[in-house]
Amino acid sequence: MPDLLLELFSEEIPARMQRKAAEDLRRRVTDALVERGFLYEGARTLVTPRRLALHIAGLPAKGEDRREERKGPRVGAPEAALAGFLKGAGLSRIEDAAIRSDAKKGDFYVAVIERPGLPTPEVLTEILPEIIRNFPWPKSMRWGAQSATPGSLTWVRPLRSILCTFGPETEEPEVVPFEIGGIAAGDVTYGHRFLAPTPIPVRRLDDYVAALEKAKVIADSQQRQDIIAHDARDLAFAQGLTLVEDDALLEEVAGLVEWPVTLMGSFDEAFLTIPDEVIRATIRTNQKCFVLAGPDGRLANRFIMVANIAASDGGAQIVAGNERVVRARLSDAKFFWETDRATGLEARLPRLDSIIFHEKLGTQAARIARIGDLARELAPIVDADPARAARAAQLSKADLVTEMVGEFPELQGLMGRYYAQAQGEDDAVAAAIEDHYRPLGPTDAVPKAPVTIAVALADKIDTLTGFWAIDEKPTGSKDPYALRRAALGVIRLLLDNGVRLALSRVFEPLFIAWGERLAAQGVAVTSGVGKRDSGKEGGAPARSDEADLLAFLVDRLKVYLRDHGARHDLIDAVFALPGQDDLTSAVRRVEALGHFLDTEDGANLLAGFKRAANILRIEEKKDGKPFDTAPDLALIQERGQIEEKALAVALARSRDEAQAAIAREDFEAAMRALSQLRAPVDAFFDKVTVNAEDPALRDNRLRLLHALREATRAVADFSLIQGGDRG
Repeated sequence: MPDLLLELFSEEIPARMQRKAAEDLRRRVTDALVERGFLYEGARTLVTPRRLALHIAGLPAKGEDRREERKGPRVGAPEAALAGFLKGAGLSRIEDAAIRSDAKKGDFYVAVIERPGLPTPEVLTEILPEIIRNFPWPKSMRWGAQSATPGSLTWVRPLRSILCTFGPETEEPEVVPFEIGGIAAGDVTYGHRFLAPTPIPVRRLDDYVAALEKAKVIADSQQRQDIIAHDARDLAFAQGLTLVEDDALLEEVAGLVEWPVTLMGSFDEAFLTIPDEVIRATIRTNQKCFVLAGPDGRLANRFIMVANIAASDGGAQIVAGNERVVRARLSDAKFFWETDRATGLEARLPRLDSIIFHEKLGTQAARIARIGDLARELAPIVDADPARAARAAQLSKADLVTEMVGEFPELQGLMGRYYAQAQGEDDAVAAAIEDHYRPLGPTDAVPKAPVTIAVALADKIDTLTGFWAIDEKPTGSKDPYALRRAALGVIRLLLDNGVRLALSRVFEPLFIAWGERLAAQGVAVTSGVGKRDSGKEGGAPARSDEADLLAFLVDRLKVYLRDHGARHDLIDAVFALPGQDDLTSAVRRVEALGHFLDTEDGANLLAGFKRAANILRIEEKKDGKPFDTAPDLALIQERGQIEEKALAVALARSRDEAQAAIAREDFEAAMRALSQLRAPVDAFFDKVTVNAEDPALRDNRLRLLHALREATRAVADFSLIQGGDRG
């Protein structure tokens, strides 16, 4: 079957845009074809710094013929109705329409419209110009004489040529005829900018890839990455070194070259006194080069660069040029390193007074004071020393005003640890300065050191309560202050470390304090932040923002747990109970509930609960009243059946045991207590008629079922758990 080959050749495609551009091109072209009924066997994209290419295999030569019947007016209808029907159906006279009969409506006209399938090149000529003209580049430009014309073509960089061929492998493909921005599609591409810039005729994909490689262009990005990685490892191995792997840099460098040539350079060993992370950041950020490590794991004074040309001198001048730049950059880094260490972190703190964290939330200095207070408060809860936690919080942002972090913002925290160690701070304090930003995402490591946990929690909780206080909450896909990430950080810090923390008790005083601060600043407070109910003695704190933030954290926890395989209904069942603000405890309860329901006792008890709940719902609706009072035990003893008496006894024992187990947070024991109800519940429904003729017995049995429903609420709201329906 025929194939399509499309190449859009331009001056440059920035490396950071290449992957998405390739995916956008594939998706937009294939979607447009499928919408028109053109199915295909496969699609592949190729991208280099100068070209964006798409190959679609197995397209039909033409679209399918279509037959459509369009119903018209009845026979004998007015002329105006007939004329409108003929025009819409594309008929010239009414005799060209067929007549159909209907038993109720009589005879009516039908237009039979035959639509032959269009040749695929015609369809491509229709869809490709529109896709190219409206391509979703993050940034684009106009160029040349046409740039002054409204509606002229825009592209990421000037578009120079379009290659577009279509045809089967066994025949000469044809050029798909279209023009956009004065550029007509053809069957020509161009090789390497310097090594082979002349036009190259192309027929199909195999010719295209082979011809480009001969012209010093590797069209496939993954192939370029493989070449760079292989050659870099070989060069490192030859020197007894290892390549420090960097997948993101590898993809970026592969997007900068069409003919990768891997070379090794060196720098003065004196620079190795700088921390490894600084050397790596310097060489990576400024030169897009890879660093190498020696047998001891420390960085070596060697680096790998990737050129876009096979130079006649073997790359000697390229290496020398990169070495000069690296030397200059490392000299700057060494100066920053030495200058920063000459001034202690504490001496830098006054500079944070002039750095605004947020116009409504104050300065960085005010923020670290809040974090310090909260870290000291949280320290005993996470088994940390309060003084160390407060000290780490005090110094946690000081490296933001160092020369090194000013040059390399990605090193914040890390440089704080280095500078803290250099001035003799406690190891736990230094570690907390580095790691208190973590976890930065769902796969980032979670801190385990108690002091770090205290500061990391304080940092994130301060962020969340502050932005909640000024009503800057995430909306839809917008989260400019990364509050979802902060919430996930709190969740992972609590769960991974088994931290027991009643969040409502933490949030309440923080929101009251925020209300007072904002009021003092003259910031309008439209929510419940810091307000008190004057109708209550002492003025109870308003809970609107506290409850809203807790609900936000619970929602993020639900997403996190679902991603880790937890059943959403069990999560909802546990969090439906009031007072679930200890996330670690709630998650343990979810886990225990899941294990219980996987057992036969658990599954049968759920079924019994569902049956009881259904009966109660029906009878409460019928009687117009709830049966929510305790059952009359004396009546059960006097007139109840054996199974009824057994259930009453089992309920009392299981309820007490479950509540005691919940109080000591032994959720497995609580589930075992509930499991004792399985047999008496089954026996009750097998032998006892709930809707007895005696009204007193009926009411009492319904109240007994309510007691069963309440007993299960010791661990979860069983009504929200899926399954268990029977009988």
